[in-house]
Formats: sequence, C-alpha cells, structure tokens
Amino acid sequence: MNCWRGWLCAGILLAVPPAAANAKQIQLDVAMGYPSMLVTSPEEGDKPNKSENYVRIGLTGFDLPQEKERMPVNVAIVIDKSGSMQGEKIVQARKAAIQAVDRLTDSDIVSIITYDSTVEVVVPATKASDRDVIKQKIRQINAGGNTALFAGVSKGAAEIRKFLNSKRVNRVILLSDGLANVGPSTPSELEQLGESLIKEGISVSTLGLGLGYNEDLMSKLALSSSGNHVFIEDAENLVQVFQNEFDDVLSVVAQQIRVQAELAEGVRPVKVLNYPADITGQQVSIDLGQLYSRQERYFVVQVEIPRGQLDEKRDVANVAVEYMNMVTETTDRLTSSVQVKFTDDEAVAMRDVDKRILTSCVLQIANERNREATRLRDAGQVDEAKKLLLTNSSFLGDFYSRLGTEVLKRGCEENLLQSNRLSPKEWGANRKAMIESQVRDAIQQSYGGSGGKNQANSGTSSNSPSAGNSKSK
Repeated sequence: MNCWRGWLCAGILLAVPPAAANAKQIQLDVAMGYPSMLVTSPEEGDKPNKSENYVRIGLTGFDLPQEKERMPVNVAIVIDKSGSMQGEKIVQARKAAIQAVDRLTDSDIVSIITYDSTVEVVVPATKASDRDVIKQKIRQINAGGNTALFAGVSKGAAEIRKFLNSKRVNRVILLSDGLANVGPSTPSELEQLGESLIKEGISVSTLGLGLGYNEDLMSKLALSSSGNHVFIEDAENLVQVFQNEFDDVLSVVAQQIRVQAELAEGVRPVKVLNYPADITGQQVSIDLGQLYSRQERYFVVQVEIPRGQLDEKRDVANVAVEYMNMVTETTDRLTSSVQVKFTDDEAVAMRDVDKRILTSCVLQIANERNREATRLRDAGQVDEAKKLLLTNSSFLGDFYSRLGTEVLKRGCEENLLQSNRLSPKEWGANRKAMIESQVRDAIQQSYGGSGGKNQANSGTSSNSPSAGNSKSK
C-alpha cells in the first residue's frame, strides 16, 4: 500500500480556496476532504464498513463598502497592573491603550479597567467623544499588587453589558503578564467564563506579555469566547499588537454566527478538529463570535461514512449558517450541502482531491499532534515529545513535497525548531509560542484589517493555515 492510498484509507482531509465574496453577504463554502471515496476492495474486506472523511465548512467575509461607515464598537480594555507590570511593561501598556483610543470615533463605546489585588474601573463605559479625558486617565495608571485576572475580565464584561447591542462589536481585550493568584485561577474556570460570554455576544482577546503568564488559562479563555490569543515576549511590541487587535475589531462584517451541520443518516460525526463544538446525535453546532472583512475561517468536522457501491453518490451533510450582518444590519441565513461519490479507481479518487483542502486538513491534524506533544513535555516525557514533534515535521514535509504548499514547509521547519527547544531553559518561551501557534491554527487567527499577520512576538514563525489560506490578515 503506497502512502497516498494509506492516507486515503486513514481519511485525511480538506480546505477550499475562498472565492470572491458577495458585496454584502459572507460566503459559505462546504466541501469534502475526499469528494471521491474508494469502494471496499477484496484486501479490505475484513475492515469496518465505514471510512473516515472530513467535512470542511468555510466562511469568508466580504469587503467593507467604502461608502458606508463601519459599525460602532463596544470595547473594554482590561490591563493587568500587578507588581510584575512595573517599569517598561506598564509604560508600553499605557502607550498602547492611548493609541488604541485614538482610533475610536465619537460613536464608539470604550471602558478602561485595571486590576491587581482588586479591580478598578478607570473609565466607565462611555462614548469615546472626549478622548483627551480618557487618555489622561490612562496616563495615571501605575503598577503594584497581585493578579485578580478573573475579576478583571468579569468587570470588563460588566462594562460591555451597559451598552451591549448586536449592532455593535462587543470585545474585551485583556493584557496580562502574570499568573492569576487572586480569585478563580484555573484554565477550566476561565474557559467556562469565555463560554458564557460568547453566548451573550461578547468575545475576549488575550494578550500574554513576557514569560510569566499562564498560557493555558489565557488561550482557553480566548478560544472559548472566539477571541484572539497572542504571546508578546517583548514589551516594546505591545503597541503594534494592540494596533493589530484593533484592526480586527474595526473590520468586523458579521457576528453572532451559528453554524449547524445536519449529517445524513448513517454518517457519524466524530469531532470538530481543534475547535469547541456541540455534537448531539446527527447535528453539529459551532458558535463563532465575529468574522472580519475578507477573512476566511473554516471548521473541519471528522466523520465516518458507510462504504458505498461503485458509482454511488451519497449525501453527507446539510449546513446552515445564521449571523448578524454588520453592514445591512439584518440577520442573514445561508445554506449548502455536500455529497461524496464512490469509485474503485484510486487515480480518480486522488484526482478529485483539492490540494488546498488537503493542506488545511494536514495542518489541523498536525495541530492536534502539537497539542499532544505539549502535553507529553508537560508530563516530563521529553523524549516522547521530541519524537512526536519530529514525526510531525516529517509528516508536514512529506505533504509539502506532494502538494507544494509553502505553509506546510513552514510548519515542517517550525516543528523541527520546536523539537530542539524542550530543555528546561528554553521550554518556557517555546511552550508559550507553541500554545499561541496552536490557537492561531485552530481559529486561523488573523488581523483582517491590517493586511499582515502579527509577528510581534518572540520572532518564531507560525504554521497557521491563515498564513497560506486567508485572503487578508
């Protein structure tokens, strides 16, 4: 059995190039990882009567019309001012917040919250019309105390709720450099907070500064609330990261997005790769906070499909997407469906594979392996973690040689680099970079309004699918 046939039987995957978006509606693109599947062959007669495949659900944001003003934003900037933020960190945090406020208009809502041992609302939620007063209050922020992170985010959300509106972009931006040591402080507790906030239409982006913060806690908070997560090793890059984040916030074209996939009878949903989802019976539900102008987001659903007969076509899934259109101020609904066909010709099956779809799938599979490598290293199994990262590097390199997609080459090189940074001395920074990359790959994190992906962290490259698939970053 050759490698291609092996991966076909194993059920590798998908991703499709985004077509030109409609002027005022996001684009829904549903595709199969393997549009053509092999029928059962004699040597496979003793294998289970189902094969793995992948349903890829892609969403692409439209261009913001030039003649229409962007939708107003409702943003809470939550700044850690604990003792570890003293010096250059708090100086850069103040500078970043001030420059962010300068980008707001009179119709936008802003609040500034700080926290150490306790939480302080420096600027209650208010229209950003008097920006000079807001900036003056930011300049007075000083560092000292412990880290009540959970309370800081909760208070930021409370300020957002004062002007919560589906026709505004509602976002909490959290900056922290330390471990939460006052109040709830576990990743699961912050994950639950994020899950509850996204249901209200509030997303949280987390910016981790330096090497002292808890990347598990902050990444779970961001992922569960459909926000961004960034690792910033040097404080001098903080201003640019804030600008990138505001590029996103100011370019939202859709929010409160609910994706529902109803799988056909006999098709079993296994899981959604690297993204939280609810699977009940044949239905898969995914919530997405926002979609930016010209951004592409996709979700990969692993499924099991009963083997079919030669030339048979079979329905796999019907997909519906409902969202708030931030330009037309309407609730839009899109639908699509997808099928597979069966063949006994391996050449036909491989001919029907879309290279771009397969690239996206390979990256999501590699991302799951990266997560496992992180868990192994955390458990002290350094050799096992190194072996898995090297295997992943070879995996990505092999598919690069077959597909020629540059993002696979970058991922191959990144995994090789990570495998050599597992010593106690290097693991702290490497782990944070790996977690950031894992979140970015999972959500195809990008900065839609900026035209370029953030590289303001430790300087390591990302093997994010968005680096190769997104029309804008």
